[in-house]
Amino acid sequence: MVQRQFPRPSELLELMKFKKPELNARKRRLDAALTIHDLRTIAKRRTPKAAFDYTDGAAEGELSLARARQAFEDVEFHPGILTPAPTVDTTVEILGGPSALPFGIAPTGFTRLMQTEGETAGAGAAAAAGIPFTLSTLGTTSIEGVKAANPTGRNWFQLYVMRDREISYDLTRRAAAAGFDTLHFTVDTPVAGARLRDKRNGFSIPPQLTLGTIINAIPRPWWWYDFLTTPKLEFASLSSTGGTVGELLDAAMDPTISYDDLAVIRDLWPGKIVIKGVQTVEDSLKLKDAGVDGIVLSNHGGRQLDRAPIPFHLLPHVRKAVGDDFTVMIDTGIMNGADIVASVALGADFTLVGRAYLYGLMAGGRAGVDRTIAILRSEIERTMRLLGVASLAELTPAHVTQLARLVPVAGAASEAAVR
Repeated sequence: MVQRQFPRPSELLELMKFKKPELNARKRRLDAALTIHDLRTIAKRRTPKAAFDYTDGAAEGELSLARARQAFEDVEFHPGILTPAPTVDTTVEILGGPSALPFGIAPTGFTRLMQTEGETAGAGAAAAAGIPFTLSTLGTTSIEGVKAANPTGRNWFQLYVMRDREISYDLTRRAAAAGFDTLHFTVDTPVAGARLRDKRNGFSIPPQLTLGTIINAIPRPWWWYDFLTTPKLEFASLSSTGGTVGELLDAAMDPTISYDDLAVIRDLWPGKIVIKGVQTVEDSLKLKDAGVDGIVLSNHGGRQLDRAPIPFHLLPHVRKAVGDDFTVMIDTGIMNGADIVASVALGADFTLVGRAYLYGLMAGGRAGVDRTIAILRSEIERTMRLLGVASLAELTPAHVTQLARLVPVAGAASEAAVR
């Protein structure tokens, strides 16, 4: 028989301690976000549908994005035992400089449309965290504005080759003059992908008011207040706007981009140059032979060619082909620090996060981007400790198994993809 007694008030006080209420609404909602998916939920609640869907969506059936995320979820880790890692070293040397974490912020276009702090918030958060920030050609903050927001940190510039080549050449010179140390020469956007969410939402630059957008805006007055009371959007490369994102891209991009254009840009650019949007082993080898400083395995976040190769699945084949002395980075689908750890284990020198950063931005501006980085850092460190590794250099392919859902049917194309 259990002996019962009336609890003493002093004992109750020891068992129950009331949490001090957080009066800052932004801090309260960001503190409650424990994962990138939590930040996405907050972002969706606070952002008009057209702007959120532009960020969240991908091309056509959005299969490339779904498959990329599924590939990371289909990872089995193999932890070591009796290999204590009470502290872990997450630093990495990438493209001639340091990064405090094995990821940087990827280039994103039209960023101030998601939240008015835009690239300034991303660059400032990257500076505070000691990681690189990448400005898009289609960014909404100038090259010089990003430099001002991140004056001593590492800034990278993502370059599209435009129909008007002089625009691209001028941007290259400006980024070099501002001290950006790496150029991401992007090769996967000869034309715009079919981003159907944008078409269905009537999303355009600048946003066009319709009855639907007004109704959607009613529960989100803070977004419209920010948008209407802050400076007009400034695009890094577009002198005029008007139309859907796809129409703007098709008008600006040149489907004839070639190795000749790469040669011209290399002559203009004094720093490191990497090729972003590589999707085959064969092209990886060609680019290494061409003498570039590295590549980014990417299908543009699933926003261009739907059913494109999954970068994470391609990664070990590329690493095996190009060897250990060539920089290989990866993006698309990263939503957890464990995704980053798995990528490093399978041969990635570095990773880039795009949507994860934008979810934080939409959820809480600069503080939301800080929260994104903090979540990913915590997940990276915890995963490393649980694997029993004290540094990124200790990660090897033996720590990871890629579980297969999509198995290629034998044939010329599938065999060439992994050669």
